[in-house]
Amino acid sequence: DSLLNGVVAIDAERALAVATELDRELAAGASRGPLHGIPITVKDIIDVAGLPTGAGSDAYADMPGVDAAGVARLRAAGAVILAKVTTHEFALGVTTPQSRNPHDPTRIPGGSSGGSAIAVATGMSLGSLGTDTRASIRVPAALSGVVGFKATFGAVPTQGVVPLSWTMDHVAPMARTVHDAVLMLDVLMDTPNLSRFVGSTVKGMRIGPCEAAFEGCEPDVELSVHAALRTLSELGCQVGSSTLPSGPDLAQANAAGLIVSRCEAATFHRSLGLDRSLYWQEVAEQLEEAERIVAMDYLDAQRLRADLGRRLLRAFESHDVLAMPTSIVVAPPVEDFARYLTVLSRNAIPWSFLGFPALSLPCAMTPQGLPVGLQLVAPPGCEARLVALGTAFERAL
Repeated sequence: DSLLNGVVAIDAERALAVATELDRELAAGASRGPLHGIPITVKDIIDVAGLPTGAGSDAYADMPGVDAAGVARLRAAGAVILAKVTTHEFALGVTTPQSRNPHDPTRIPGGSSGGSAIAVATGMSLGSLGTDTRASIRVPAALSGVVGFKATFGAVPTQGVVPLSWTMDHVAPMARTVHDAVLMLDVLMDTPNLSRFVGSTVKGMRIGPCEAAFEGCEPDVELSVHAALRTLSELGCQVGSSTLPSGPDLAQANAAGLIVSRCEAATFHRSLGLDRSLYWQEVAEQLEEAERIVAMDYLDAQRLRADLGRRLLRAFESHDVLAMPTSIVVAPPVEDFARYLTVLSRNAIPWSFLGFPALSLPCAMTPQGLPVGLQLVAPPGCEARLVALGTAFERAL
């Protein structure tokens, strides 16, 4: 890990003890659940009892006595919590610049759940528990070549997570395959029922590639996603373009999502009263800018959120699932990532902002050997469509 810098703390002694006990149980014919004996890592803004929660910051330190709700559910299903992994400071970014991409260490892994992506991509853990507020699961999943699955807002509890934005925060899994992500999500969700849709037929499913989401795409990304769409067509899906969301829709959702998330983050950080001189400069600047946003701008952003949510639901009158590149660029170089900040998450933030379920899965590798992610989006509560489509696509590859 010295090259990729994805790990914060390893719970080696307890993990070994738990794994030994789980082996004994399995030998005796007992199983705690679908994750029995499976190693899982956890993003360092999510509490794991007995391990420090640092939120990627020198300014913050906590030693929780209890697991976060999601961690507790994973343990109850038999998971072995192996380690805490890196995050962009306070999850306020899409780069995790202190860590490196597992496919090219000169590039970023994406963020804010960068350590989760590294742990899964390198095989350190079968899955990882992260968060997605401003695309923080799906962007690193796309840039690092793994699966990230964000359910509908509110479907997974957020208790025990250092908050970024209480109206946008999602707890979500990363895994090597869609099936593995579904196993985790079924354990995490309040109303689990997704595993039964693995392998369901997708023949006749209406897929709408979002025209505006391809604007500005790097050529290799665009070619890869169009090839993925052809694969879906060969599986029997009806692929026909969608004009929703439009370019202005994407722009408005991104702008309003930043206003809402930054204002809510600034409110939380004001209550913490930490030494801002210890924050990363770009994170401190985000919070300072947020403190200057007036209440009317925040309320306008929330009003747009409701209006846009209703508008984009219309896209699903003629399509079952929307499709697009998760990110329009591949992983940027470490020394040059700043100029990519707005485009990295352009196609992904809207679905965190609106709370729609979204799945990012690897669809190709570029000639440079860098992963490309395909993003599939469904209406709220319709994760089953993404499970069926994602697993069918994976099998076809």
